[in-house]
Amino acid sequence: MDALNSIFFFIIAIFILVTAHELGHFLTAKLFGMRVDKFYIGFDFWEKRLWKKQIGETEYGIGLFPLGGYVKIAGMVDESLDTQFQGTEAQPWEFRAKPVWQRLIVLAGGVVMNFILATVIFIGITLVLGEARTSVNTAAFVEKGSIFETMGLKTGDRLQMANGKALASWEEALDPQLLTAQSLNYTILRDGKAFTVNAPSNILSKINEKQSLGIRPIVAPIIEEALEKMPAKVAGIQSGGLITAINGKEVSDWTEVVGIISANASRPITISWKHLDTPKGQPVSADQIRRDGREFVSSVIPNNKGKIGISLKQTMATERRKLGLLESAVSGVNQTWKMSAMTVQGFAKIFSGQEDFRKSVGGPIKIAKIASQSAEQGPVSFLYFLSMLSISLGIINILPVPALDGGQFVLNGIEGIIRKELPFEAKMRIQQIGMMLLLGLFAFILFNDIFNP
Repeated sequence: MDALNSIFFFIIAIFILVTAHELGHFLTAKLFGMRVDKFYIGFDFWEKRLWKKQIGETEYGIGLFPLGGYVKIAGMVDESLDTQFQGTEAQPWEFRAKPVWQRLIVLAGGVVMNFILATVIFIGITLVLGEARTSVNTAAFVEKGSIFETMGLKTGDRLQMANGKALASWEEALDPQLLTAQSLNYTILRDGKAFTVNAPSNILSKINEKQSLGIRPIVAPIIEEALEKMPAKVAGIQSGGLITAINGKEVSDWTEVVGIISANASRPITISWKHLDTPKGQPVSADQIRRDGREFVSSVIPNNKGKIGISLKQTMATERRKLGLLESAVSGVNQTWKMSAMTVQGFAKIFSGQEDFRKSVGGPIKIAKIASQSAEQGPVSFLYFLSMLSISLGIINILPVPALDGGQFVLNGIEGIIRKELPFEAKMRIQQIGMMLLLGLFAFILFNDIFNP
């Protein structure tokens, strides 16, 4: 089922991203009167396709190979490696007959559409949900074995500064631009004492290897409700209680509590918890309960599903500031800019050797896994994933590599400078070499996905 979910959400993600990218080429080509022969989502290698329909001069279709897509514009040397127009006069509706500036706009149309898609997603999420701000006064939960633990952080630490700049929220502390900076350090407050920890230069590789940041605001295990006739309630555990230890092991985060209880299905466990009696409706913090609450110890037997019938109380100091359309638009553009800058800096680190290429890049298998994981966390998480992937796709296509939009952009730019068309054979050879390089890179990344999951 997990594999089917991964495949399903991978196809959904690729369909949306490729449609947006190719639509950028299609609309700009139509704008300048170019004939578009094909619009395909997925590649139809060897004429293998799932669906096709001729509408006007354009054949629309879905190829059998969901690894991308293409728009075939008349008179253009592209992924189809079409040679039909070789040696013929350029026709008014052909790509090669148009002014260079129009050709460059068509070539840039796909990339621009990828950035527009990401921006629209960011704007929509911000407009609906507002901007989230989680106070850095909320202590950190640091996963065992995570990159942040190896840096010296511990659960309960409080983030104070990043690269010498005071932090007001967790969103600032984990800003993607910080993770791609040339160097990164955090000032931490622990037991009233401040000290600094340094991040490794290849922090992105480490995070990608773990597929998790490994740090987040702590969620204190305060019980919102102990359900009737369930093991916790039967054992005397009360709503509002703070779980402090299980089987003698201290716990400070809800994740730890769930993990231990789930691992002890149908086996007795001892839960230490504290409770503080307060007037009804008066808020109480985990620190108050821990300091002033009465301590209890209860013996509980989780059911065969590893549950004892308690629900979580939301204790994080998170605020959501509602924004108007204009403010949401500004926020969406800023988020796209920041994510684009992070992606470029990430590529720079990979190319300079600061990050491990094998651990920093992902192919269809890794993308499918992340797509499925993000979808399981909810539609907002999946949309964020789509926006980040759209930006990555746009930036990759900008690269001046033959067979990519950036490579085509360079070739057409050269034709504009020298004021004549490059020999057809030369352009075709460059395109063939580019396709071979891309296929080789794809094979390497796929191999890497399989053997370095």
